[in-house]
Amino acid sequence: MPADRDDALARIARPLPICADESVHASASLSSLVGKYDAVNIKLDKTGGLTEAMSMAEEAERLGFTLMIGCMVATSLAMAPAMLVAQRARVVDLDGALLLARDRPDGLIYDGSRIHPSTPALWG
Repeated sequence: MPADRDDALARIARPLPICADESVHASASLSSLVGKYDAVNIKLDKTGGLTEAMSMAEEAERLGFTLMIGCMVATSLAMAPAMLVAQRARVVDLDGALLLARDRPDGLIYDGSRIHPSTPALWG
């Protein structure tokens, strides 16, 4: 849903969990989502980095949200830090590097539905 239209979700029965994506950017945005969503999708590109993403995960759990970790289309270098937050998440969608014609050398290792850390060479 567009971020400015999610108030409608507070007034309807939700037989399936609904996850906030466009409405979640930083820890400060989480409290306004209570009662509208069941989960939040944390993306490091939207949060500004790993530090805020970790804070968001903690605050989201405190507020009762299920965690999803997502990404934008980017290389393994952008996905690798998100793997730290992903350890807390119920749903992980860090496939952005798979959508590129070519990833960075020594990137994350994708094996079916599993993602494995890269070697230290990823960091240069």
